[in-house]
Amino acid sequence: MIITRTPLRVSFAGGGTDLPSFYRAYGGGAVTSAAIDKYIHVLVNTKFDRSIRVAYSRTENVTSFEELQHELVREAMRLTGVTEKLEIHTIADIPGEGTGLGSSSTLTVGLLNALYAYKGELKDPATLAEEAFRIEGQILHGTLGKQDHYAAAYGGVDYFEFLPDDTVRTTPLPLSQPEREALSDHLSLFYTGTTRKAQGLLRTQDARTASNEATLSRMRGLAVETRDALLARDFPRVGRLLDNGWQLKRSLSEGISNDEIDGAYDRAKAAGAYGGKITGAGGGGFLLVVHPPERSREIASALAPMERLPIRIAPEGSQILVVRR
Repeated sequence: MIITRTPLRVSFAGGGTDLPSFYRAYGGGAVTSAAIDKYIHVLVNTKFDRSIRVAYSRTENVTSFEELQHELVREAMRLTGVTEKLEIHTIADIPGEGTGLGSSSTLTVGLLNALYAYKGELKDPATLAEEAFRIEGQILHGTLGKQDHYAAAYGGVDYFEFLPDDTVRTTPLPLSQPEREALSDHLSLFYTGTTRKAQGLLRTQDARTASNEATLSRMRGLAVETRDALLARDFPRVGRLLDNGWQLKRSLSEGISNDEIDGAYDRAKAAGAYGGKITGAGGGGFLLVVHPPERSREIASALAPMERLPIRIAPEGSQILVVRR
């Protein structure tokens, strides 16, 4: 039996510039993000017979992996070559899709890590991230960027550069454990109560890459500034940079924000938040707020009935927790 644990993430700045349509054509992309202490666990175990059982929000029992309707599980099995006599369970701290925390990419990274470990192989974070992106972006023809896969694989707080030749340069930010705790104290997630599939918004943004080039280039620059603000331990500036990025992001396409989200964001700022943004592609999911730690209760009250989810930085990426043979 193998169990892996893989973190979800919040992106601070640069989201959208990790799409191949941008970074290949316009000199590369850049994202500053952090893994958080909300996880997806994947359990892989040998099944007595040659059939396959996969349990997630539903349960599939099939005789061949080709019959699986869960595309990510099916293609991860195909890529790793682990295709029979298997039971797979996935457990998410934050269930459901469309939350903007990178859940599908986190799941794919965790699946690959578990299946390779089941074979007795250990893969480095870059390989897990690239193969997870290959499954979602190339094999399944999804429209998405690379940042989620890399954040899930590496963990911690990172500055990622997505180069025109499709390579990725990863720079973990050297924050000490007390500094990660201080950053965590400045962060809150608020659930909007709405989820949405990212593909529609991302396809629209992808199609408008050329017309949005100037805005996306500014957002890439904000990733650099946010990296530097984090290195300076200037968390108020981090919040202000997120505010700048949110104003830019809202202009990329329709549907990224709405009156409800705008109203909640305005109330958070009026209650003392430095800034924030909707996580992921937009349109719903979680509102990320950067704030003075002492203002967390006032902001939570201003955003009620949205539920506040305190988060901590997860220093490690996808991990193998259990190996039992």
